[in-house]
Amino acid sequence: MQNYFELFDLEATFEIDDQALSGAYQAQVSKFHPDKFASKSASEQLQALQNTSLINSAYDALKSPLERAGYLLTLQDINPFDEKDTHMDSHFLLEQIELREQLEAIKSEKDELGLDDFISNIQTHIGDNVASLSNSFANSEDLATMKNSVRELKFYEQLKKEANRLMDEWL
Repeated sequence: MQNYFELFDLEATFEIDDQALSGAYQAQVSKFHPDKFASKSASEQLQALQNTSLINSAYDALKSPLERAGYLLTLQDINPFDEKDTHMDSHFLLEQIELREQLEAIKSEKDELGLDDFISNIQTHIGDNVASLSNSFANSEDLATMKNSVRELKFYEQLKKEANRLMDEWL
């Protein structure tokens, strides 16, 4: 499998220039546009489709701080999303429980203002976590610590998605 950073000719780092990524994505995707392969053989059309799929997957992975951090760890042979690895900081686990209970209370009370505050709080956690990951990758800190930070970010992202889905249901 081709390295996503190499595919877009970018440095393999957590901090990424969004405009450079977007420009490289557009350049790559235009190479395999279906119109360019309409008169080609079925195998060439299939290859172009597979290349486009890889380019889209790579772009999505590098665009998201969570996916980018996970991918960078994967390049170091670390799977941050290994479901068999259940070791987590006890403070964070308690915080997870509290946040889930808080969201459930907001949901049962249909507290729209509380939900706005909850989403804002989660967004702050996400921002802090992304900043921490950025610092960790920049300073080549302990990979196990980065792995835990990625797992925590995944939790916050899922919680945010859940809260936003609830907001959408209420509107």
